[in-house]
Amino acid sequence: MSAKVILFQGDSITDGNRGRDEDPNHILGHSYAYIIGGKLGNELAEQRPVFYNRGISGDRISDLYARWNEDAISLKPDIISILVGVNDAWRWMKGEPSGVTDRFERAYRHVLEETREVLPQTKLILCEPFILKHGAPAEDWEAWEERICHYQKVVRQLAEEFNAVHVPLQEAFDKAAQRTDAAYWLWDGVHPTAAGHDLIAREWLHIVEKSGLLND
Repeated sequence: MSAKVILFQGDSITDGNRGRDEDPNHILGHSYAYIIGGKLGNELAEQRPVFYNRGISGDRISDLYARWNEDAISLKPDIISILVGVNDAWRWMKGEPSGVTDRFERAYRHVLEETREVLPQTKLILCEPFILKHGAPAEDWEAWEERICHYQKVVRQLAEEFNAVHVPLQEAFDKAAQRTDAAYWLWDGVHPTAAGHDLIAREWLHIVEKSGLLND
């Protein structure tokens, strides 16, 4: 039985300043992917799982699609976990040329359709994008909240349509922000602190382990 290959895909939240070489000390960066990879790598050591982090800071879902062959398909992962959306919202909110049309749902569907076609046995994990009322989102909160809520709905629907595991995260951050201020978890309302990454990792592990995906 070959080692299970788990791929983390997304933007800066996933990237976590990951290494771009083969140094195993830095290869997963310092995001939730590192926490998950460390925990599962320890617990499943006999199975020698392989973890890849291919998150790239600033990416939208359309950017993921543009590099999907080299950064996903070619790796032949058994599991792909995707967390993306905040840059799509950012470009649209700021009125940048790259955000003139909102391609979030369209491009996300392309990614999933192509993955299903080329890697039909690969399991999918779709993580919900999130924000808190601090930093840039707080400056135009209603518009940000509306956009992110729409993306959350899209991710939930796509997870159901493509039989993927859905990892909700907004509620977890909302509850965390009741424990102490939003900046403690998302320092600019978008990017997690160490505590925020641990929160993501815990939610991911709870949902994914309960789904039985890791036992397939």
